Amino acid sequence: MRFLLDAEQRAFADSLDAMLTAADTPSVVRDWSRGDHDGGRALWSRIAKAGVFALAVPEAYEGMGPHPVELAVGFVELGRHAVPGPLVETVAAAALLAELADPLPAGRLLPSLASGEASATLALDGAYALDGDAATTRLALAADGLRLAPGHGPVRASLDPARRLTPLTPGGELLATAPPVAHALVWARLATAAQALGVGLALLDRTVAYVGQRTQFGVPVGSFQAVKHRLADAKIALEFARPLLFGAALTMAPADVAAAKVTACEAAYATARTALQLHGAIGYTAEYDLSLWLAKARALRTAWGTPAQCRAEVLSGGARRW
Repeated sequence: MRFLLDAEQRAFADSLDAMLTAADTPSVVRDWSRGDHDGGRALWSRIAKAGVFALAVPEAYEGMGPHPVELAVGFVELGRHAVPGPLVETVAAAALLAELADPLPAGRLLPSLASGEASATLALDGAYALDGDAATTRLALAADGLRLAPGHGPVRASLDPARRLTPLTPGGELLATAPPVAHALVWARLATAAQALGVGLALLDRTVAYVGQRTQFGVPVGSFQAVKHRLADAKIALEFARPLLFGAALTMAPADVAAAKVTACEAAYATARTALQLHGAIGYTAEYDLSLWLAKARALRTAWGTPAQCRAEVLSGGARRW
């Protein structure tokens, strides 16, 4: 089976890459980490106009989807540029709302998510919500079903300063008593896997450039055999994750998506460790842009399912097939 992108998908990725390169996302990320969302919201609007969020929203609700392969293409670029905000959560919320038995909440909330006028966060089982202070639509899974939370609590610290965690205010409008949480989880894991792959690719590119410039004993560090081996291992892990990601986007089987998620996130995390080692002390400094991707690789590793949880899903899925 071939997992090469077609010309239209490659053009979509290239257009997002060009737009985000011009947007100076490191500055946007740092502002977002301080609670200044103006630049992030402006960037969010541009991403939405490119059609990224509409790919997760059915055409019946003014979207273009569902198109999981194209969504994965887009989220690789969002990860490559470390775009902040509840990106995955908006996709998960869209998937959840689209599958509700009652179409009224979807008809009311989905069009604005597709257009970028609104953003969403989603908290499952009492967990903290990502960017609840910035999202305009806050969904919480309560004991009696899915509720539209009326507000949020104080912001809590996270592994990634740009991932601002908040508790959601209890109560609010009851949207569904039996929401399809498993369906939303599959979409969240797919988007997280794609984002992690993009983060890993950016870390690898930045590290290759750095070791080509840094010298020791009068020669570039990148000429050392041990350095080449570390970078080659990172490259192989990321390239192994790529077909798993797009294969999972084709099937959208929970076990396939879980496999893609754990593989992409572990590859990104391993690449982050390599990047940190090869950059030396400068890699630890928050002022250096590399830190933005290092923090995100670590946080995404456990977002929407730890490695152990995803591996358990893969094993249970394989058992069901046989």
